[in-house]
Amino acid sequence: MRLYATVAAGGFRRHATYRMATAAGVFTNTVFGLVLSYTYIALWNERPQLGGYDMADALAYVWIGQGLIAVCGLMGGGFEEELIERIRTGDIAVDLYRPADLQAWWFSANAGRSAYQFLARGVVPMVVGALVFDFRLPTRPATWLAFVVAVALGTVVSFAIWYLVAMSAFWLMDGQGVVQVAWLGGLFFSGMLLPLNVFPGALGEVARVLPWASMLQIPADVYLEKHQGWGLAGAYAFQLAWATVLLTAGRLAQSLATRKVVVQGG
Repeated sequence: MRLYATVAAGGFRRHATYRMATAAGVFTNTVFGLVLSYTYIALWNERPQLGGYDMADALAYVWIGQGLIAVCGLMGGGFEEELIERIRTGDIAVDLYRPADLQAWWFSANAGRSAYQFLARGVVPMVVGALVFDFRLPTRPATWLAFVVAVALGTVVSFAIWYLVAMSAFWLMDGQGVVQVAWLGGLFFSGMLLPLNVFPGALGEVARVLPWASMLQIPADVYLEKHQGWGLAGAYAFQLAWATVLLTAGRLAQSLATRKVVVQGG
């Protein structure tokens, strides 16, 4: 465990060195937050209580989304490109022979990255949004802790998705097509464009049970206190179930990839 804690700390420090990139990301998220906020204001003026949200809820949702883009990897996990490149060049063989589990190694590195992004790019846009707009704040202090737990679980699901995306390069050799599909899936089905509660009929029902809902929709609803008591437990169970399924799938893909490397190496 000490090894993986060190890897996580290294992931945090690594991303902390890119101060200009962080500042640019905060600026971009803030600008898009402003644009989306005024778009949502126009939409909610025409359709009050759309998706079960009032105006204050909708504005909070916008800024939660901007805060979690990098934290939960809504548009990229932040590590998959590097892992795909190592698979493409064959350097992954060295990683597989190390006395460390490949999935646990990248999970730890990504955990450090997510922790840094939460502090650096997650908090600032939400503070800016709170200063500019009258959006919803939790009424109970415990909601903040519940929100952080939901975000943490969302990062686990995000990692599991992007790890599977990267593992596909073992068989496709070029994972860019899968990256693009996952990117579009995260953009649409996480609720980044509009809350999934707004999606009509069967589309909404399907969207709300896909894993991407764990990355934004559920944390946002926890923040807005839509999930309380057993409902909160159910939201966490949903995230944990997808994390378990996807991490297990990633473990299977890793096992198959290891066999392939061993056979080719032999």
